[in-house]
Amino acid sequence: QVQLVESGGDLVQAGGSLRLSCAASGSIFSINAMGWYRQAPGKQRELVAAISRGGRINYADSVKGRFTISRDNAKNTVSLQMNSLKPEDTAVYYCNAFYLGNAYWGQGTQVTVSS
Repeated sequence: QVQLVESGGDLVQAGGSLRLSCAASGSIFSINAMGWYRQAPGKQRELVAAISRGGRINYADSVKGRFTISRDNAKNTVSLQMNSLKPEDTAVYYCNAFYLGNAYWGQGTQVTVSS
């Protein structure tokens, strides 16, 4: 079982920056992929960025060049640095982790970008 706890969501003006963090806990040996998804009101949850244990990274086209994902395998943490935020980035952001064939989710953290 893996527990994921996110932090860092906030209200920020357009053009600003935020850093989201997620810590995984539980009886963990090694987590495979970790990532961030987001869900805006009335929309489906979508991938924002993902990073494999080996460091392979995938970004949504909408955030390329603005967001940076990183992870610390020793600490089982994943972070998302978000720069040049836009109102369309407003959403609940969820941390995700794959471990032993199962997907785990955090409770979500709200990011609101005002214009």
